[in-house]
Amino acid sequence: MRTRFGIMMLAFCLGCTLFLPKAFAETEQDLAPQAISAVLMDADTGTVLFEKNSHKPLPPASITKVMTMLLVMEALDDGKISLKDPVRVSEHAASMGGSQIYLEPGEQMTVEELLKAVAVVSANDASVALAEYIAGTEDQFVEMMNQRAKELGLKNTHFQNTNGLPAKDHYSSAYDIAVMSRELLKHPEITKYTGIYEDYLRQNSKKPFWLVNTNKLVRFYEGLDGLKTGYTSEARFCLTATAKRGNFRAIAVVMGAPDTKKRNQEICQMLDFAFNRYTSHVVYKKGDLIARKPIEKGDPETIQIRANHNVSLLMRKGDNPNAYTKKIVWEKLEAPIRKGETLGKIQFERDGKIVAELELTSSSEVQEASIWSTIKRTVKNVLFMPEEEREAE
Repeated sequence: MRTRFGIMMLAFCLGCTLFLPKAFAETEQDLAPQAISAVLMDADTGTVLFEKNSHKPLPPASITKVMTMLLVMEALDDGKISLKDPVRVSEHAASMGGSQIYLEPGEQMTVEELLKAVAVVSANDASVALAEYIAGTEDQFVEMMNQRAKELGLKNTHFQNTNGLPAKDHYSSAYDIAVMSRELLKHPEITKYTGIYEDYLRQNSKKPFWLVNTNKLVRFYEGLDGLKTGYTSEARFCLTATAKRGNFRAIAVVMGAPDTKKRNQEICQMLDFAFNRYTSHVVYKKGDLIARKPIEKGDPETIQIRANHNVSLLMRKGDNPNAYTKKIVWEKLEAPIRKGETLGKIQFERDGKIVAELELTSSSEVQEASIWSTIKRTVKNVLFMPEEEREAE
């Protein structure tokens, strides 16, 4: 009996579930010889293309602000705050040292202005002001940061503040930072700010503040539009950078480089490696229907799974996309279904071998249909089913 109603629109989420033959990500060359640790990742799939001590916990300096910006973007998406909201600066936020825009206690700036200050000049005072506006206090915001890190599966990350100023037990790893950066890039509007080379704040005041990006590569490397620099004497020179050419976006992270020149050189070397060797083939565009699936005893009884962002297959340059086949392997789907529950996976094969798997998870809940709903559904299907279908049954 076919179903014609009760269709639910579900986006699907992708975890770190792309599996490739080990040789796919190997290179004998050390692409970051001067850095303590480094990682090169495909932003769409999370595939690691190069790594060096990538899980080693290290002080992240201002790269910490990737998580700060992620929570700001999620609060914006959830409607908890808006870009035009005025934020009053506390004495605590104004007291931050290091990189800053010299906020004064009681001064007001919009969320957008503060976000721009964080993204472009790595302003510590703006980071704390945003944290306090979202969570009430910086300490509560830091708890949110650590909770989000757990949700992302970051095993070598712990935060003590929102801005990366030196603190005991404040650490992350190149791999974890790449995962954070990948999550932040799921909010593509962030590059509107991280990709700025220069701008101004307080333009209508007597003392306009000139912003110049601490990441000079946004001006000099083709396609590069973020994300975050970091430096302390302990952390040395750090950078998580992202660049996009065509459909392919890569993330490169360097930690513990001896100076900005070596840091930028090794970031460029990793990104060059990625763009010279790999490309990305879009399988599903954002909003594309992936599949419909009946849910046994579900209310609604049928789900539509659509891509909530572009889904791409990472390939070596010169590969033929038609050489890859895909199929969906479903779990046994029966109501109730919890948010985040695995629905199945898409498998990509080449020459009979699985080269990639993308997990499908529910973005909302499906309730179990009541007895009355089931009766109404059965009656409606019988009454409105075309005669030829009833005969076929």
